[in-house]
Amino acid sequence: MAPILELRGLAKRYGAIDALKGVDLTVHEGEVLAICGDNGAGKSTLIKVVAGAHPSSAGTMRLSGRDVQWHSPHDALANGVATIYQDLALAPRLSVWQNIFIGSELRRRVAPGCRLLDKQAMRAQAARYLAQLNQTIDDVDRPVSDFSGGQRQAVAIARALRWNAKLVIMDEPTAALGVKETAEVLALIGHLKAQGVTVLLISHNMEDVVRVADRVVILKAGRAVAQGPTSEVSPTRLAQAIITGRWPDPGLDSTMGRPALQ
Repeated sequence: MAPILELRGLAKRYGAIDALKGVDLTVHEGEVLAICGDNGAGKSTLIKVVAGAHPSSAGTMRLSGRDVQWHSPHDALANGVATIYQDLALAPRLSVWQNIFIGSELRRRVAPGCRLLDKQAMRAQAARYLAQLNQTIDDVDRPVSDFSGGQRQAVAIARALRWNAKLVIMDEPTAALGVKETAEVLALIGHLKAQGVTVLLISHNMEDVVRVADRVVILKAGRAVAQGPTSEVSPTRLAQAIITGRWPDPGLDSTMGRPALQ
């Protein structure tokens, strides 16, 4: 697989604090790559730099083979990098279709120099984006506050699809969700991968990581210290690797393998 994102020597300083210390990272097109590490390892800083929320202090970032440097999150989004934070950044009182098209509304010409919102087209396209994720929300006019956590994740992902995102960053997508909603979100990640969308997953849940990710990169104190395929580890061994900063020997793990998606 060709790289879609390459980070080389990426560093980020906040005054006297080095949050990232020369991170080297390659994300392959169409894969689900998990970024794991303890609190303070640099995960949040890394995604903020890739998402365009914070500028890097040093190093390079390449997207699909070209050097890039974002000036804002909108800049990253316009180039196909969408970030779904833990709070989802949805407007709870707005409808499903309004949330999907917020900031990129469709308009139709009704007279020379006069264009109106094309609500019918946005409703229809919103339903199609959700169908791509195997979501059958019966009424896209309902406010997102009416829906479950898993369905809200689907709305946030559908908004990324609306922006033609090639790389979707998901920050702790299953945090505070129940078992059923967690399964729904993991299935959504599977649907994204099936469509060729690359997913960068940040998660503290090792079972989720082993279940849906192809590879894991472990951060420790602002550095990428270990990496490997999830087919080589169990959730327990992955948790140990985060503590030690060393990728485990797969020969020592008798519980290797990834549970199949339901």
